Amino acid sequence: MGGIPREAGCKVNVEIYTKPYCPYCERAKELLRIKGISFVEYVINGDPDRIAELRRRGAGETFPEIFIAGRLIGGCRELFELDESGALDRLLVSDSGSP
Repeated sequence: MGGIPREAGCKVNVEIYTKPYCPYCERAKELLRIKGISFVEYVINGDPDRIAELRRRGAGETFPEIFIAGRLIGGCRELFELDESGALDRLLVSDSGSP
């Protein structure tokens, strides 16, 4: 895994919508932790308001749903693909959230 230097920090807001006991959610959060990226987690546990919010933001039916700089990047698989290609690091330090 690549990584942005911890001292450089993450310039953008990272949000992750998760469900309890979701192994893909745990994998995605662990990758962010390993990279030293702070994130806001919204646990969807049958909360209709959070589910409605998630749908308004264009997310699908699976979890996790990850947003970087307000932009939906997808789930666990997409997060790892971005990391492997180096695009995740660029997203995390850009002000616009564009790769």
